[in-house]
Amino acid sequence: MCIYCAYMAADTAGALRIKYPADVKLVKLPCTGKTDTRYLLEAFEQGADGVCVVGCPIGNCHHVRGNERGRARVKYTKKLLDEIGLGGERLEMYFVSGGMGMTFANAMREMTERVRALGPNPLKNERICLPPRTRRALR
Repeated sequence: MCIYCAYMAADTAGALRIKYPADVKLVKLPCTGKTDTRYLLEAFEQGADGVCVVGCPIGNCHHVRGNERGRARVKYTKKLLDEIGLGGERLEMYFVSGGMGMTFANAMREMTERVRALGPNPLKNERICLPPRTRRALR
């Protein structure tokens, strides 16, 4: 999550006592443009059932176009997740501004419900064997 808009939205949700699922783990990045396919895949390899990237609204990034780069990487990673059989629907990106605490909380609830419906990460406790194309892409 972006330390600007997204983290502020999470903080706003907390300040307003707007609840979102307790199992949501927040990981701060200077910008969602720093989102890397390797790190997203590693989260699943380490057992995450789902991952959502939350950034500034399109056209309002503190790093000009970082959120657009992040969005492109999330889109690419979703394709890789489909390719390895985990399913791209376990990964999503949301865009919120700092004052959108309710929108942030709703996004976290939506993602949590989606992941719950999908069930646990089928790759937990298994060695992931990535296809050659995917391995090359991660170099």
